[in-house]
Amino acid sequence: MIDKLEMLLALAREQHFGRAAEACGITQPSLSAGLRQLEDTLGVLLVQRQSRFLGFTPEGLRVLDWARRIVGDARAMRQEIRALKTGLAGHLRLAAVPTALPIVASLTTPLHVSHKDVGFTILSRTSLEILTMLENLQIDAGLSYIDNEPLGRVRAIPLYHERYHLLISDQSPLGRRERVTWAEVGQIPLCLLTPDMQNRRILDRRLRAAGVEPAPTLQSNSMVVLFSHVRTGRWASVMPAVLAETMGLGAPIRAIPIEDAEISPTIGLVYPQREPLPPLTAALVTEARRLSRDWAEVTV
Repeated sequence: MIDKLEMLLALAREQHFGRAAEACGITQPSLSAGLRQLEDTLGVLLVQRQSRFLGFTPEGLRVLDWARRIVGDARAMRQEIRALKTGLAGHLRLAAVPTALPIVASLTTPLHVSHKDVGFTILSRTSLEILTMLENLQIDAGLSYIDNEPLGRVRAIPLYHERYHLLISDQSPLGRRERVTWAEVGQIPLCLLTPDMQNRRILDRRLRAAGVEPAPTLQSNSMVVLFSHVRTGRWASVMPAVLAETMGLGAPIRAIPIEDAEISPTIGLVYPQREPLPPLTAALVTEARRLSRDWAEVTV
């Protein structure tokens, strides 16, 4: 049964029979046969199909919810039994919004020091992609905004508030200022993340609240691209303070705080609502709680 539910999950992720079969390491006829066996066992039609995948039936969507729980629990059980036998080992899969990538090392490094046999895969994704990947068991946890847009069925541990700075050449008209306003920021050419990124949606709201319609001259889903343009001294951008600090900016680029009356959005660890948690995820959650306490003490 578990292997058939894994096929259903793969189809939900890939939305394509051929790609789902490839993800499962089987042929497409084997995938189709497995899904039909699952339908026969449950006595309902799960998948709408003709020559291609058309979606899930209402019953299929309900079974999909159960599949996520059952497969997630089965994976957690195997991981826990393995940990009891050989100690904590395995692979943690994480995804983070681009602005939170610099703080991932604050979680992974101490965990790796304590557990040498734990490896990591870290992906840069949008906040919406992170939630989808958590739901489809593609990642174990994520770093994302936790109080700005709906999170759905996940748990969250707050880590820090995202406070914004203008990154700009010290030779520009605003380059010598100690603080700037959003209205002033909106009057200069900016390079920003693309609109599918939640950070961009937050910045757009800040600018519109200041009476400015966002009109960046350059957009990218890569922070590296934005930083490379800012470093030329010909471009400006708005980035979280933690990101600017991590990149080690120096002359001729300054990071100038932006006056902000709104509550700063919170970045946190998001992880599945599952009890018990898989041992690797539980260890990451423990590290996130320690980090949250440490950062809270620093900001008090």
